[in-house]
Amino acid sequence: MLPTIKNTLNKLCSSVALAALAALLPALSLAAEVNMPQGVTSVSRATYKLHMDIIWICVAIAVVVYGVLFYSLIRYRKSKGAVPATFSHSTLVEIIWTSIPFLILVGMAIPSTRVLTQIYDTSNAELDIKITGYQWRWQYSYINGDGEDVTFFSNLSTPREQIGSLFDPSVPEGSFAEKGEHYLLEVDEPLVIPVNTKVRFLLTSADVIHSWWMPQFALKRDAIPGFINEAWVNVEETGTYRGQCTELCGQLHGFMPIVVEVKERADFDAWLAEKQAAAAAAAELTNQEWTMEQLVAEGQTVYTTFCVACHQVNGQGLPPAFPPLTGSVVTTGPIEEHINVVLNGRPGTAMAAFGALLTPVQLAGVITYERNALGNSVGDLVTPIEILQAQQAGQ
Repeated sequence: MLPTIKNTLNKLCSSVALAALAALLPALSLAAEVNMPQGVTSVSRATYKLHMDIIWICVAIAVVVYGVLFYSLIRYRKSKGAVPATFSHSTLVEIIWTSIPFLILVGMAIPSTRVLTQIYDTSNAELDIKITGYQWRWQYSYINGDGEDVTFFSNLSTPREQIGSLFDPSVPEGSFAEKGEHYLLEVDEPLVIPVNTKVRFLLTSADVIHSWWMPQFALKRDAIPGFINEAWVNVEETGTYRGQCTELCGQLHGFMPIVVEVKERADFDAWLAEKQAAAAAAAELTNQEWTMEQLVAEGQTVYTTFCVACHQVNGQGLPPAFPPLTGSVVTTGPIEEHINVVLNGRPGTAMAAFGALLTPVQLAGVITYERNALGNSVGDLVTPIEILQAQQAGQ
């Protein structure tokens, strides 16, 4: 009889254990999803390990503290006749409850300091890239080695139809196209770096505070106007990685994604050579003869990329912060003032200075487009040479 009862109890305990494990698995799966990623760099893995070690230390502390608390509540409750102690203090207890937290903090500080030292060690980098935040895009400049002349902007490329009425007021509220796999996390020009290479980032901002965050790299650093912050990364796996600006940098803060493509060294060198050739070709275009149709087409591309977020697709703007361009005194008035505003911006407003950001061809195109589209028909044509002359006169 006794063995039968024992076997029955064992089966019952096993069933309970399996049921408890089955109930726990979804919770563990969810915890893995919301936990920080282990990433693809030595720093990200060290950060993850430190994070988990400290989490388990906190769990152990909670188990001990709450275990003593609940034991005391049950064991020494009034209904069992417990009588409170009358002592005022205990030197031994005070030494113990001071020493144990101190030792725990020291035990946590040593590995934390080791990881922090690793995070901020930007020495011996093989490639330097300057990252500049703008409302609402990133500029990447390769500032040493063979890529010294390579500079480009990275803009959100999610189709406006997926975003809806925020970009185009003519779109009815709630009328959205089906969202893509990487909705609001796709760009026209990703940052490209080589695999297994220590890359140093120099981060700053041209307007407000931004924050460059790449979870798979365990890298998050603020981009502050007038300051240069450093960070570094050595990615060990090729692939495409996505992040975002994590600073509230304006009304379109959520439309400022980051995409990094990590390539094999040979592929990176080929990409870099292609970008250099494109930069040289763009410089030669300044002296080319341009027609009105060519400049308007070029300007429409620039306007859609850099201007539409503030001034809207139809040029009506979002007053009072972003004035309309249709029929405005700038886009229909003296052309010299229009050039000056685009090149130098308007201090104290959201209008940025694009003179140092765009090429003369792009600047000439967008000014020509604004004067001959969006409901305007002034008929003026601005050439890249005129833009170059205006820039030189301003210097």
